[in-house]
Amino acid sequence: MNTSVVVPLISQSQLAHRWRLSLSTIERWRCEGKGPIYLKLRGQVRYRLEDIEAFEEKSTRNSTSEAVSS
Repeated sequence: MNTSVVVPLISQSQLAHRWRLSLSTIERWRCEGKGPIYLKLRGQVRYRLEDIEAFEEKSTRNSTSEAVSS
């Protein structure tokens, strides 16, 4: 019995489209360690949907005066 789970993976361009940002912004954030964690598989960058959603949740604010968590 095969019990493997398929984890949804998203490309850089799909993430850029999701957030309405340029691909170069996504790439820069990745290089600077500002974006969500990622996988590098056979030279290709992929993001797990659960990591993107966790990053989005962590980035949620109630006001502009809230401190940014690190």
